[in-house]
Parts: sequence; C-alpha cells; structure tokens
Amino acid sequence: MNGVTTKGSAMLIRALLLAILILGLDQASKWFILIEVMNPPRVIEVTDFFDLVLTYNTGVSFGLFGSDSPWRPFILAGAAMAIVIGMFVWLYKEPSCRLALSVGLICGGAMGNVIDRILHVGVVDFLSFTLSWLPWQIFNPWPAFNLADSTIFIGVVILLCDGLFLTQSKGNK
Repeated sequence: MNGVTTKGSAMLIRALLLAILILGLDQASKWFILIEVMNPPRVIEVTDFFDLVLTYNTGVSFGLFGSDSPWRPFILAGAAMAIVIGMFVWLYKEPSCRLALSVGLICGGAMGNVIDRILHVGVVDFLSFTLSWLPWQIFNPWPAFNLADSTIFIGVVILLCDGLFLTQSKGNK
C-alpha cells in the first residue's frame, strides 16, 4: 500500500469509529426519551428557554418536504445513505483529520436519523428551545431537534470552516 492509501484507510477507520459512537449515543438518547421520559408524551419545562418535547419529523430540516407518502421514509433514508457513502468515498480520496472528524459527525447523525425513519416513520426530536430574546419571532420556539441533528450541524460547520478558511490550495501544499 502506498502512503495515500494507508492514510485514507486510517482516516476512514477514525471517521467510522466516530460515526458508530455518535450513532450509539443518538439512539440511546432517543430510546431513553421514548421509554423513560416521554411515557406518556408531554412537555417538560426544564428552564425558561428549554423544554423536552416529543415530536416525529417526517420531513427533512425544519420539517421541510414532509408528506404522508408511505415511500417517504425510504426515499429520505436512501438519500441519506447515498450521502453517507459519498462522504466516505470523498474522505478516502482526500484524507485529512478535519474531514474525518466532519464525516464521522455527519454520517453518525445521518445514520441515527435513518434508523428513526425506518423504525418510527419520522425522526424522533425532543430538544426544544425558545429564543424569546431575539427581536424577531421566526422559529420561536426553535423547531425541536436531537443529538443526531446537533452532530450533523457541527460536522457541517467544521466542513465549511475547513473549506473556506483552513484548507490551502493544492498548489500551496
């Protein structure tokens, strides 16, 4: 094996291990909420700005593209799986620690939400924030989300920061 292939394999393993960790934590948190906390479903006020709620997001981000089609969970799950595979291929071809971190966070969260779509027909969301201090009332309360959504967001931010501010052009390496 040459150096690039070895590095690509090492980064794939790192990303995969992180994705499995995120997937496990996400599913554990959702099952805890479903079985222990939200049985029966209710709103639990934790602070003035944070509540635990139980919702099932049948669409994508912020509930966009939700529908009653029986194929919807499988179509969205298939799209997520295609993205996960594409990200791992990208990581193998362009191995870096930041990309491995980003891919692990995004793919672990995506896989957690895929499992929800298959088992529950929608993504289990339970964290709800009210941002009353904002001058505008859009998304107030903020749409409920979960650990997987948070790790996807963090992974995308790392990916964007890496691409916009940290990665040198290939000619400068």
